[in-house]
Amino acid sequence: MVATVGFLYPGHSAEDEFPRLEALLNEDGAEVRLPLTHTDIGTDAHRVDALLEMGSMDRLKAGLAELTAGHPVEAVVWACTSASFVYGYEGAQEQARQLSAAAGLPASSTSFAFARAIAALGVSRVAIAATYPEDVAALFADFLKATGVEVVAMRGSGIITAAEVGTWGRDEVARLAAEGDDPTAEAVLLPDTALHTVAWLPELEEALGKPVLTANQVTAWEGLRLLGHRPVCPALGRLFTRSAVS
Repeated sequence: MVATVGFLYPGHSAEDEFPRLEALLNEDGAEVRLPLTHTDIGTDAHRVDALLEMGSMDRLKAGLAELTAGHPVEAVVWACTSASFVYGYEGAQEQARQLSAAAGLPASSTSFAFARAIAALGVSRVAIAATYPEDVAALFADFLKATGVEVVAMRGSGIITAAEVGTWGRDEVARLAAEGDDPTAEAVLLPDTALHTVAWLPELEEALGKPVLTANQVTAWEGLRLLGHRPVCPALGRLFTRSAVS
């Protein structure tokens, strides 16, 4: 039976990661479908005011109506980190709860995907290598701390728009991960769904010698987790190996 998870993706930047994720998972026999609908983002800016508007329920519900009309999805994930953690831990919980209620399906967001992926790997100390400005990256650190995660290092890159992040390639991503790492961190997090990372996950982990969790990777994993699926796909990093636990 094919497992189908639907994603609400803000705007246009690295949405091509999801067909890649689907193809890699199915190559390893997972039998999954990962359809995606774009939401209207309003202003493309990593600013608190713009992010609060981007993650508003009116925008999410509009995208949800399109997603569920076109696909027989069994769970829904808001494929955005910044426009979920910007609400704080409790606010992000309420956002996911309202999304679930509107869909009549299990629902989550990329922020919670990171927290649950960290737990699945059995680590507790992480470094954040973010594309965001420092103040927005700090809000992600606060969110993770509220889940019991120890943030030992945080690096912001000052990038304002998702459109710019979406142009980054292998070299920029590798540099971001390396510069954001810390010797005491057990994993490195790259928390922007506008960032292309899926093609380089094993390479990033080999270079750093530790798990690397990236936004689109954990978003897909979280959606499948909602359906009780734990596919094994080494091409998608240590999170998708048998060593990761539920």
